[in-house]
Amino acid sequence: MSAAGLASRIVDRAPALGQPNFRRYFYGQICSVLGTFIQAVAMSWLVYRISGSPVLLGLTAFLSQAPQLVVAPLAGVMIDRYDRRRLMIGLQCVFAAQALVLAGLVFFDAVAVWHLLLLAGLLGILNSFDLPTRQSLLLYLVDDRTTLPNAVALNAAVVHSGRLIGPPVAGLLLAVAPESLCFLINALSYLGPISAVLAIRAEIPRQHGLKTASALVEVAAFVRSTVDARVALLAVAMVNVTASSYVVLMPVFAKEVFAGSAQSLGWLLGMGGAGALVASLYLSTRARSEIRPDFAIGSCALAAVGLLGFALAGYVGSLALALPMVCLIGAGIGATNIAANTRLQQLAPEGLRGRVISIFGSTRFGFDALGGLLAGALASLLGVLPVVGALGLFLLPGSLALLRRSARAPG
Repeated sequence: MSAAGLASRIVDRAPALGQPNFRRYFYGQICSVLGTFIQAVAMSWLVYRISGSPVLLGLTAFLSQAPQLVVAPLAGVMIDRYDRRRLMIGLQCVFAAQALVLAGLVFFDAVAVWHLLLLAGLLGILNSFDLPTRQSLLLYLVDDRTTLPNAVALNAAVVHSGRLIGPPVAGLLLAVAPESLCFLINALSYLGPISAVLAIRAEIPRQHGLKTASALVEVAAFVRSTVDARVALLAVAMVNVTASSYVVLMPVFAKEVFAGSAQSLGWLLGMGGAGALVASLYLSTRARSEIRPDFAIGSCALAAVGLLGFALAGYVGSLALALPMVCLIGAGIGATNIAANTRLQQLAPEGLRGRVISIFGSTRFGFDALGGLLAGALASLLGVLPVVGALGLFLLPGSLALLRRSARAPG
């Protein structure tokens, strides 16, 4: 098959890639996302190496995401008000600076726990602006609005590819080099999205006179009055406060439960990324079809089954069983978040897009942070295996209850 024929087949299956602005953005994201997950693994390994504390693992993860509960809704107002391209470029520059500071602290052997907590908090504030800025750009990068679900799923596929490839790469790097190399790689990776955003040519509307208080009231009224939006956000909150917390506990599983190393941590986290990637690729094939609200709820149940299986694998000490179970968890979390994000993008009125997606980001990462903090604290008291099992036992009936609530809601 010729190169032109292959490109045509790819565009047939992934029509968003046939549109120049989205294609530039897509390629720019690839290297950045890989660097992000390399740093995430190095950060968790570094925290556990110098502290040996599951509580500090949970606290670090909490600080890197919790600010989104408060900051993200305010960030949504700024996104609707200002130039999103300039916001995104500025954010990438500060992300790179944060990674360089981490690299320097480790390289000069000057790192302390309080440094990591402070920089994790900065990361959380930056993420509050970054996710809704990226996501709210997507609609304006596709000329054919019916390809928006494909664009959202492809964007998620990039993230989950990074989650699949980044942790094993980080594990290999950590086996032969200090964490500072991982942080330096992440700092350099931000050149990709900066170059891509500079090349984007699209008209992106702004609301110059937007007032913060009235803007927040307006988006709250939209969520209250839209049943599908509420169901999507509830599913996101539920899966992230429970299933997503497995990531925080993974260094403990790798080192203590399965008697492994940084490489074991990389493979376990990579399998979660593999599951999420499969989910995003599946959803990307539904380029012009509407995703039903109950799809996200069913995906929550899939994550619950994975959690229960992962706990069982820990009790019997089987890494071979743990790997596919982590894959199921990743698929369930990924499918829930992608389906909910796509549905919210479709439902959001033009002038509310940045604020609606910021509410999604606040729910997605804020509840992830709360769940991680709680899981880390409980694991220090009860052990990681009872905690993971209990999370699965909570999520499964919760998913069924939300499904019944959705079915009873007026159409």
